[in-house]
Amino acid sequence: MPFLYVAAASFLTTLLCVPPVRRLAYRLNAIDYPSKRRINVEPTPRMGGLAVFAGLAAALIVEIYGIKHLGWPPILIPHPSMTINYPMLGIAVLVIVITGAVDDVRQLSPRKKLAGQILAACIAATGGLLIGRVVNPLIPGGEIELGWFAYPITVVYLVAFTNIINLIDGLDGLATGISGIASLSMFSFAILSHRGDAAALAIALFGACLAFLRYNFHPASIFLGDSGSLQLGFVLGTISLLNVSRTAALTSLIIPLIVAGVPIIDTFSAIIRRMRAHVSIGQADKGHIHHRLIQEGYDQRQAVLMIYAWCLLLSLGAMLINQVSVGPRIFIFIALFVCSAFFATRLHLFEPVLRHHYNPKTHRDEIVTPEDEAFAEEERAAAAAHEERLEHLEQLIPGKNEDPSSRGREHKDVH
Repeated sequence: MPFLYVAAASFLTTLLCVPPVRRLAYRLNAIDYPSKRRINVEPTPRMGGLAVFAGLAAALIVEIYGIKHLGWPPILIPHPSMTINYPMLGIAVLVIVITGAVDDVRQLSPRKKLAGQILAACIAATGGLLIGRVVNPLIPGGEIELGWFAYPITVVYLVAFTNIINLIDGLDGLATGISGIASLSMFSFAILSHRGDAAALAIALFGACLAFLRYNFHPASIFLGDSGSLQLGFVLGTISLLNVSRTAALTSLIIPLIVAGVPIIDTFSAIIRRMRAHVSIGQADKGHIHHRLIQEGYDQRQAVLMIYAWCLLLSLGAMLINQVSVGPRIFIFIALFVCSAFFATRLHLFEPVLRHHYNPKTHRDEIVTPEDEAFAEEERAAAAAHEERLEHLEQLIPGKNEDPSSRGREHKDVH
């Protein structure tokens, strides 16, 4: 029952805070204006993450009040093998929110934004959010002691989780809905493993996401902005680490990655796609999952709902993996991998959508997109070169272009 009150507090606070946050965004000119890179056709305020943060803060206040005055069981108790400073975790989330909010208003450079993420992750790791060793279930007694490597590994893990949600935030309600599904799944895992701190944070995040969807689902009247998308990813990463002990089984670490499988696949494919195009990994393009679905003819609502369904499939698979023995776990994981690989291939996620083009006017090598005429010229040139190679190969095959009737006449002459 306390979890219900926590979720309700987060839901109501976020719902009430969105309108004033939206007015603040307009005042600070934190607006996403329509452009080639954006799908929205109307100027839309961002900074919605401030409302989400307010919801999480309200949930924490209600939880503390319930523990002190209503006899609720204490939940801010880490696993016996871990020593966690919860105020430092709160500061880490605050640093992420501030970094994102500043970026929403002033457009920070990628390096400065990454520095804020690393700082937040370092604070969380210093606060005790660490995994000391990893247990391999396939090897009896097989433990990998991380030692001081636990700190950089935790930082990289949290920063990566933060960015996978940020990168997939491209359609109305997409990142919010994915985070809501993931947080609800992680709540169930936390309940099963008796991790009260992870469960409370997960259900609070779910309540905030559900409330924000009221304004963020298509047609959105406000966006998460980096203050929201960075925050959602960071909090999900934090929940996933709170869900395990200092000595973590390999499966315990893989399950949250399966739950967040769609944004992970999207991020991985973006890296491969840009490497194949010989452009910077940080170069934005329109090859993400939501872009591909829109190009396939789906509208925003349909595309978002399809991605939700994909996330639900992975979350259900993760729940099954958490309940069965090693053999069925491997089978379920392979099945989920095959299904996701099929979807990714069907949507051409790994095919480049950027191309280098030499501009004879500027005498420079420029990056072009499918919207540019130069890209179409490159496509036609590539197709022509491919046809020419095929014709050349056909000429090299003996008898390929001979008349079959002439071969028959030659055969008769020989006899």
